[in-house]
Amino acid sequence: MTTHRSFLQSNLVTHYATIYASIDTIKRIAALAAAGSLLTACAGMEAAGPKASATLEPRSGSSVSGTVDFHAVGQKLRVEARVAGLTPGQHGFHVHEAGDCSAPDASSAKGHFNPAGRPHGHHGGNDRHAGDMPNLVADASGKATLSAEVDMLSLTQGPGGILQRSVVVHADPDDYRSQPAGNSGKRVACGVIRPLAADSGGSTGSGRSGY
Repeated sequence: MTTHRSFLQSNLVTHYATIYASIDTIKRIAALAAAGSLLTACAGMEAAGPKASATLEPRSGSSVSGTVDFHAVGQKLRVEARVAGLTPGQHGFHVHEAGDCSAPDASSAKGHFNPAGRPHGHHGGNDRHAGDMPNLVADASGKATLSAEVDMLSLTQGPGGILQRSVVVHADPDDYRSQPAGNSGKRVACGVIRPLAADSGGSTGSGRSGY
């Protein structure tokens, strides 16, 4: 009898230990699932931010083309550029005041977007034009890509926003010092920044960019 009782007690202990282990496992799985749902929700919130895009058209006798996408990420804008037809090396790249690329030399786009009236400067500084962005760097085949986050810009209309303004690519590098535009030379491509639908994934890259 004592042996039988000990056997039953041992089985009960094993049974309850198995139950508690299963409950602990279920709790861990539920916690992991909740964390995964939170990450997915955060990613969805980022993807739902305002977006805009510009299709670059050649100017000043160039054959430059491409697309530039803008995506709001918190207090900054993510800029994604894909450009072809450039000469190898660096090229000035800016948001300009007017959303008008109609002039053959893109002079209709006016000067750099600069609502605060500051001097031209390095894109990483504070005392600069809002439209100052990193140089594009073209490879030997004339193609350039850029992925960067910039501040001082917003996807809104009006005095402080860049919607319906333009993005311009220049023939030469921006030296980030010379006034008023970094000595970046001719305007070889220009595109008007237009809003995209909230569920759009950005430009398709079909704007004759050569990619």
